Amino acid sequence: MEVKKSYRLFTPVLLGVLMFSSNFMNTNLFKFGDNNFAVWFILSVFCFACGWFIDRTLNWVTGGKVVFATILASTLISVVVITFFREYFIASEVMTENLILYSLRNITLGAMGFFGMSVSEIIHLEKDYAADREKLKMYEESARDSKKEAELEIKEAKIKAQKIINDAEAVAKNIALKKERIENELKEFIETEKELIKKYEDL
Repeated sequence: MEVKKSYRLFTPVLLGVLMFSSNFMNTNLFKFGDNNFAVWFILSVFCFACGWFIDRTLNWVTGGKVVFATILASTLISVVVITFFREYFIASEVMTENLILYSLRNITLGAMGFFGMSVSEIIHLEKDYAADREKLKMYEESARDSKKEAELEIKEAKIKAQKIINDAEAVAKNIALKKERIENELKEFIETEKELIKKYEDL
């Protein structure tokens, strides 16, 4: 657990070190044909990578707060160091320009860290969106299949219900016919008995 915590803290510290190290570069950072731009580009790539890993190890909200705090701390430390060692960091005769220049370096590299976090978060969200889209597609297919199965079951139930009704009607007709036949037979029997009784009385 401690190793994991130190691993999470290592990346923001490295980001702060990279930002602070930009203070020791020449002032002509973007002078082409010089090594300054190449070094600045490498620092930017490393800061981008740090932002990427911060988003992976910490979440977007916590990582954003950590990166912002790192930018703030690195900028403040740079201002203090430049103020006390102005002879070494002298870039122009005006002290305010020096402070703004070196602060902008730290902020720019910190922004690269935020950029790395943003790209990492976008890729992560894109993967989640793709996974959710696949799940939604599966759910829709499953719902479609379930709907078809339900329709088939309803049709089968209707057919069975109709069969039961037809059977019941057939049984009822048979019972009615039997009843009618029995009634007719009883009537004939009674008539026959009446005639026999009449004949017997005539004797």
